[in-house]
Amino acid sequence: MTEHGPTGPARRSLLAGLAAAPLAAAGGLVLPASTAAASPAAPAQLRWNRPQVSHGVQAGDVTAGSALIWARADRPARMVVEVAATEEFRRPRRFTGPLLTPDTDLTGTTALRGLPAGEQVHYRVVLADPDDPRATGEPVAGTFRTASHRPRDVRFTWSGDQAGQGWGINPDLGGFRIYDAMARLDPDFFLCSGDTIYADGPIQASVTLPDGRVWRNVTTEEKAKVAETLAEYRGNFRYNLLDENLRRFNAQVPSIIQWDDHEVTNNWYPGELLEDSRYTVKEVDVLAARARQAFSEYFPISTLTRPSGRVHRVIHHGPLLDVFVLDMRTYRDRNSAGTETAADGGILGREQLAWLKKELSRSTATWKVLAADMPIGLIVPDGSTAIEAIAQGDPGAPLGRELEIAELLTFIKRRRITGTVWITADVHYTAAHHYDPARAAYTDFDPFWEFVSGPLNAGAFGPNRLDGTFGPREVFVKAPPVANTSPLDGYQFFGEVHIDAESAEFTVRLREHDGTVLFTQVLQPGR
Repeated sequence: MTEHGPTGPARRSLLAGLAAAPLAAAGGLVLPASTAAASPAAPAQLRWNRPQVSHGVQAGDVTAGSALIWARADRPARMVVEVAATEEFRRPRRFTGPLLTPDTDLTGTTALRGLPAGEQVHYRVVLADPDDPRATGEPVAGTFRTASHRPRDVRFTWSGDQAGQGWGINPDLGGFRIYDAMARLDPDFFLCSGDTIYADGPIQASVTLPDGRVWRNVTTEEKAKVAETLAEYRGNFRYNLLDENLRRFNAQVPSIIQWDDHEVTNNWYPGELLEDSRYTVKEVDVLAARARQAFSEYFPISTLTRPSGRVHRVIHHGPLLDVFVLDMRTYRDRNSAGTETAADGGILGREQLAWLKKELSRSTATWKVLAADMPIGLIVPDGSTAIEAIAQGDPGAPLGRELEIAELLTFIKRRRITGTVWITADVHYTAAHHYDPARAAYTDFDPFWEFVSGPLNAGAFGPNRLDGTFGPREVFVKAPPVANTSPLDGYQFFGEVHIDAESAEFTVRLREHDGTVLFTQVLQPGR
């Protein structure tokens, strides 16, 4: 088994590589030498009028040679990222980033290119006054590992559904402690499977449980009502970053982020007109545009910097792993009973489905994780007559959105694409599902696994019923006895994946909020 992180000569080689590399963005901002020696202990009177990082730092979409670094300033500032092999930051390489202004809610993302593969990278964000580059704030540091070009152990965690159903940051519990459990595993990255915020879920100062216990919340003005304005959506993202556990985790572990419905509003689809009396703005397309802008401002996502502004993308993490981040929200058809006998929109949409087929065909990675924001075989209703996810309760031949999934599964089989594993959250419990054509009404596909885990800090629900169209079997499940169980009673979950460099075995562990292992499944490569 290979060493998980770089030590000794590996760290020295990174230092040599960074020292020899040219400065990024030639002709950009050059910081004074005193910046490298800046200290959090600097006198307050020297800091008060200098820009400061306000909500921690984040790294995202890390590959073998690149990464994105995010920060938010407390006032307009120029973002600069310094990169080095060690925490001492000797002879750092500097990347000049964007000017952070109110136009982006003082947020910004800086792209790091030309990084050495398979190494631990230390970075720190420095903010400079736009009118006086010598006036810089205190550096805020973070770290991440780049992917390797050679087989190396890979470990990542995943979950979703954060601060939902009114369960926010509880100071009595120490906030989002589940992030500490994930951090102890030292993952290469964290895959957030959607519902990064609950824009439709106001948070009150306290909630009294049926047994008389009281849940207390940190509150903000933007979380007092459903989000409708751009400012309110931005405030929802800022709310989660008030949690010190999450900020500390973000500085240690890079993320791969996708979205689902609660970034906008519950169970939304394009073209929907809301009948919810809490909303003044009824056009979901208007709300979605505002939510997408805030989402793009608060996460470092490579594709959101492009004109298409899309969420779906593939992250290459060395020869053992490709992560295909899906968007089951933007291109879906309207929520209905799902009984259509001909494909009329689906859940991925024709353009994204074509992209996914192409990228899966091109992938040479041993394992191909399909990061879905919704499960395949679980029945997720939207009201009494419509379906929110894929499965619609008829265990027979594919209908509605199932037709699109059937097309994809058959494509994977006929192209002999191996190593596909589906990973998701959404339903607020944890489970392992095995799909097999021997049990299915639709049989033109190869067996595969789907693993579900969440929530991060939200009400726990489930379990949902399975639809037999693709032959799923519930191998493991843990769900609460009562719907919307408070995090005070547990039922908060995350998943862990470990890929062994020598055997290429893909080991999945479903874990509770404190890291306790509930279930383990080992998958063999080439299947």
